[in-house]
Amino acid sequence: MRRTWAWVLAGVVVVAGGLIAWRALERRTENVVFRTEGAQRGDVRVQVSATGTLQAVTTVLVGSQISGTLQALYADFNDRVQRGQILAQLDPAFLKAQAAQNRAELVQADVAVNQAERDSARVWPLQEGQLVSPAEIDAARTALDRARAARAAAHAALERAETNLRYATIRSPIDGVVVSRDVDVGQTVAASLSAPTLYTIANDLTRMQLEVAVDEADIGMVATGQNATFTVDAYPEDSFRGRVHQIRLAPETVQNVVTYTVVILVENPDLKLLPGMTANVSILVKEARDVLKVPAAALRFRPPGAPRAGAAAPEIWVVAAGESRPRPVRVTVGLTDGTFTEVSGEGLGEGAQIALGLNGAGGGAATPQGAVNPFVPRRPR
Repeated sequence: MRRTWAWVLAGVVVVAGGLIAWRALERRTENVVFRTEGAQRGDVRVQVSATGTLQAVTTVLVGSQISGTLQALYADFNDRVQRGQILAQLDPAFLKAQAAQNRAELVQADVAVNQAERDSARVWPLQEGQLVSPAEIDAARTALDRARAARAAAHAALERAETNLRYATIRSPIDGVVVSRDVDVGQTVAASLSAPTLYTIANDLTRMQLEVAVDEADIGMVATGQNATFTVDAYPEDSFRGRVHQIRLAPETVQNVVTYTVVILVENPDLKLLPGMTANVSILVKEARDVLKVPAAALRFRPPGAPRAGAAAPEIWVVAAGESRPRPVRVTVGLTDGTFTEVSGEGLGEGAQIALGLNGAGGGAATPQGAVNPFVPRRPR
């Protein structure tokens, strides 16, 4: 019996405490004006922001495989060129002389082979009658083999000289537009260690790619096929579209910041976008259409004295028409873009006034519970 009365007494104490707390909350909110905003229907988009550089999908550096002096240039900046079209000409005088010398050496090699064949033809019949020694037979065969090898070497040298002569005429390897010309007539190019670049040719500027550096914290949300929008400084009022084509696995680290390159394909039919432009990119990773959404600040607001809601059941405080005190509504949270958050809950609909903050009785801006606003004057103690 005593235990029963103890439980009854404990229940009364709990109920009384709740009523007291609720009355205290009522008194604290009687003179408070809440700053509210209506819940609305719309789209919530989660986007990854980054910056990148526009480039042609295919860019070829046209160089020279041989050294020489540039005799003529037949293409300039912004020229459209066709595959096989002559772009530049190196001075071929030395190369022609080299080819002529190798051609003469090949003729000499042919003469030596013919002489060795005649010598062998005279010696081999004498072998049956044992009129010559085996050493003389071996010498004749060796001389013939050596002459033939010398002729093959001379032929290879002539082919190399003629190839270098053809390389003196530099042709375009692809159809495209000359983006850059790095040499002038009379300049000497040296191809001893690496091929010097003469021209940079972009294959097709109507279809470009955007290489974007995405932070490692956001790369997990990016996937191929996602839509992207971007702007460039040249056209600040225009928005361009693209699609994620590739996520490169090679990381890049700059000042301890790890990023990954994401390639976005972009259509450029009017040629407004130029190679090298810097773009501010937003990649759409998730989207919820026509949902009920509230400002994200509403999920962080809690009236003074109100108990904290559990993490599994977030609350939004709704101010009904004609009421001065807000009431909590348990909601299910969906996507958020940092500004608005998708929510759903019983008794929550479009147009419901959601408390975002509060203003004091005097109209001054209030701060979250427990915080002190240094810009609000306080009475001296």
